Amino acid sequence: MSVFRERAEAQLAELDLLTSMFPTELQIVDQLALAELRNQVEVEAEGQTSSGEAEQLPSSRPHFVINLRLDDGTGAPEGVDFILSCTYPPDYPSVLPELTVGCGQLTRAQRPRLHSALRAHLARACPGEPCVLPAVEWLRDNLGDFVRASPSAAPPGDNDDDGEGAFARLWIYSHHIYNAAKRKNILEWAQELRLSGFSMPGKPGVVCVEGAREDCEDFWARVKSLTWKRITIRHREDISLRRGSDADSLRKFHAFQEALFDGSRGKRADLGSLYRFLREKDCHHVFHAYFGVEGQR
Repeated sequence: MSVFRERAEAQLAELDLLTSMFPTELQIVDQLALAELRNQVEVEAEGQTSSGEAEQLPSSRPHFVINLRLDDGTGAPEGVDFILSCTYPPDYPSVLPELTVGCGQLTRAQRPRLHSALRAHLARACPGEPCVLPAVEWLRDNLGDFVRASPSAAPPGDNDDDGEGAFARLWIYSHHIYNAAKRKNILEWAQELRLSGFSMPGKPGVVCVEGAREDCEDFWARVKSLTWKRITIRHREDISLRRGSDADSLRKFHAFQEALFDGSRGKRADLGSLYRFLREKDCHHVFHAYFGVEGQR
């Protein structure tokens, strides 16, 4: 059995277990990635590929979320809702998965501390083993301590340190964006994180997201975890917010949408249309950052 097949079967086995334990709470975000992983394992098991072909990795990675509630007397009468988001790297479970915990009762300063403590625990408790269920159990035992340590009386953002609540706008460049599952992920993740902006599929691929800096960083971490030929942040804008200031007034876009600028060469994007779109949003200054030339009206 190849190393790839062994790891893939461990991922599938854990997902089957989690689905049986959390039938309504677990949601597969990228169904195509899961289907590709199952198909790859089946093909190799049937001996239909050479060893070299069998090691070819799927084009995207399984990503799922588990919606849970903590009822442990933390002081919230309705309980504490949290979301565990997980993406499997190709080498999982030899390496830790990419885990993100979303909880409205945590301050932005507390979230990275929670993530660091969770990863440290998993590295000690289950090295080289499936660890999503242990992660859920650890969160049930320890999330309440982080919630209680988060000052609940202050408005959101008042407890953040030195710009933790800053507004950000990220301009992401990809060699291309064709894959339907990736396009769906980009739209869904931006909406989940309350980000505005746009995604331009085709070649090249352009994505802009704006909103709370932490949410933009979360979006970038998820997107770059997918399999890309090339993807990078070409330009970013970070704006410090004063207490009580309205972050929404800084937005250039009212929502997040997929913007199609089809050129005459099929899947290659029409950069002239992109430039005119950016001018309408007063963002045309980034065109040079993307392509090294000034745009034309």
